[in-house]
Amino acid sequence: MDALLLPKEAGKFISDNSKDVFILEKGVWKVAEMLFVKRNSKELDATGWKLLHDLNPQTMNEASVNWVFVVDTLNFSFWSENDDHKCLIKYKGKMHSGFWSLCAAINRALDEGIPITNASYVANITLDQLKYVLRSDTGVPMPLIEERLKVLKEAGNILLEKFDGSFLNCIKKSENSAQKLLQLVVENFPSYRDETMFQGKKVAFYKRAQILVADIWGLLEGKEDGFFHDIASLTMFADYRIPQVLVHLGAMKYSEKLMEKLKQGVLFQSGDCEEVEIRGCSIWCVELILRCILELGAQKGCTNAHINSVLIDYYLWDYARDHQKDMEDIPIHHVRCIYY
Repeated sequence: MDALLLPKEAGKFISDNSKDVFILEKGVWKVAEMLFVKRNSKELDATGWKLLHDLNPQTMNEASVNWVFVVDTLNFSFWSENDDHKCLIKYKGKMHSGFWSLCAAINRALDEGIPITNASYVANITLDQLKYVLRSDTGVPMPLIEERLKVLKEAGNILLEKFDGSFLNCIKKSENSAQKLLQLVVENFPSYRDETMFQGKKVAFYKRAQILVADIWGLLEGKEDGFFHDIASLTMFADYRIPQVLVHLGAMKYSEKLMEKLKQGVLFQSGDCEEVEIRGCSIWCVELILRCILELGAQKGCTNAHINSVLIDYYLWDYARDHQKDMEDIPIHHVRCIYY
């Protein structure tokens, strides 16, 4: 079998062979120009991870590192089957949905004295304990609760066995390399192995593993243990939100056949051809947007070398959250899995 294609190479290969998802050059430039204008804003800066999101930890310490690890271990499958019937979690007087409902639940648990970011605790957590931590304020449970229990217990046990109970020790083994940390995560924590087959080749997306590395970078503001000399080697995090916004902004297009399936709410399986094309083309589309931003900078004599695919992903994900109503005509693709 051929060697595994890592996310960037996988995105290019999938895009070159895609039959139902297409990248549109005109739209890529349009998005690049939109982001270029914001190149000096907090929205396109590592510090924005904390400054723009008050549920994220605001202090740079080991406890915050372990918060990030637990959250990204559980960072999958938040979409609701019915918009009027979704899991919402109230924290400090505000209701949160989607990924932020998980962050709110973790913070609520910590406030209640539940050590949910402690490796010994999560290694032995019971289903009832996890259900209590993730309890919804609408009576609609967070999806895949039993899968969340399995991956959390597994991660806690591996932290204890291999990293003395702290993800910080895993980071320290990375020698300030995002790619080395990515490989440490994928090799040691099975739930992060987001890989599949496409046209005879094994391809990797590593959505949660890459976002874990990126969130550590954001938490630590790219300093000390969070300084990764190769942070720009990470791609966007192939989920179900970014493809939607890329289609909305005209940088990607779906075939009529695929769009019809999405509008019918077809439930895809992880590894289905259309699902792989959506994720792979999204990765390559963001890589092309990044190239255009850097080209615009060179043309105008601007320094914007700090911009990378991670920051573009963060920006587009927030954009998608803020423009949900505008994007209602473009459905997300539905998959229930632990990878995103």
